[in-house]
Amino acid sequence: MLSKNTFQLGLFALNCSNGMTMTKAPERWLNTWDNNVRAAQLADDAGLEFLLPVGRWRGYGGETNSQNSNFEPISWATGILAHTWRIRVFSTTHCALIHPVFAAKQMATADHVGRGRFGLNIVAGWNAAEFSMFGQSLKEHDDRYAYAQEWLDVVKKVWTEPDPFDHQGRFFDLKGVEGQPHPVGDPVIMSAGISSAGSAFAARNADALFMVINDLDSMGEKVAEVKRINPGRPFGVFASSHLVCRPTRAEAEDYYHYIVDEMGDWEAADNMAAGRLTAQSSTAEQLQAHAMKRRNIGGSGTWPVVGSYDDVVDMYARLSAAGLQGVAVGLINYIDEFPHLRDEVLPRMERAGLRQPVASEGRDDPARTKAYA
Repeated sequence: MLSKNTFQLGLFALNCSNGMTMTKAPERWLNTWDNNVRAAQLADDAGLEFLLPVGRWRGYGGETNSQNSNFEPISWATGILAHTWRIRVFSTTHCALIHPVFAAKQMATADHVGRGRFGLNIVAGWNAAEFSMFGQSLKEHDDRYAYAQEWLDVVKKVWTEPDPFDHQGRFFDLKGVEGQPHPVGDPVIMSAGISSAGSAFAARNADALFMVINDLDSMGEKVAEVKRINPGRPFGVFASSHLVCRPTRAEAEDYYHYIVDEMGDWEAADNMAAGRLTAQSSTAEQLQAHAMKRRNIGGSGTWPVVGSYDDVVDMYARLSAAGLQGVAVGLINYIDEFPHLRDEVLPRMERAGLRQPVASEGRDDPARTKAYA
């Protein structure tokens, strides 16, 4: 992310209704364009490193139908880049649902809008119901990553080749391909694959792997294992996490109980779990389903960080010590909750040596003034 901070932070899933939650709490995230721009600018001014959208095409049903309102990630990133001045903005792109030549042109355009701040989070896909919307069926698991590899190879050639080229492979047969202008810089590539094939794909191609935290005690070994796949190619490892913090741990836990146990949309959580649990799922996975549904409600299955401001910093320090370079953060409301992160957590992280103070230089930069107009 081109940051000097030991532990980097971004906002996750703000392009979707409810963000990362499946709660009926009335203060939950409302996915309007104005709200997205305001949240992005808050993160930008606070010195956060990145914004990461979710690639979503349908909601999860239930009373809230969480994430049914969602902005398409490449278009969203282009617009957000026009309204910010230094934060990196990713698109989470399902490579199977968009032709690589078209995608390469869209993303190069976004990178020019952001003056080199565009990033690609490439995903192979898992949601069969969404693929059905496009008249597609999910490929066999490892074939998804074979397809993703060829797709990305074509995108990179469009971004870099000065002359027209042909490409003949397993999935694409292309003639006379060209694509100008090229991106301003070299877009950062992130991959969210968590399987063996997904991790190997990230190790070959990505600047950062986006992993899932399932167990804190074994996380350090999991991070080291991923980095051993391709030791000659350094890349960062990030994770996602939903944040609920308050002045005291009791206040944070009470609020988390409220959004999950009192106001949770369990039907939506059931639907999300059904999409991930298959007939081949192990007994252990089935037994863990209830706990996972609770995590789905509280943050789309990501690791919940719930506690006081000091608790949050202690957890981030633990994640950093385990080898994570940073986390993408979900909030119940990215505007209303942001002061907890900006005014309380970030200064404590600075004192703990996890982050540096945000430089005030450049606040009068014409690019910022124009973006924030």
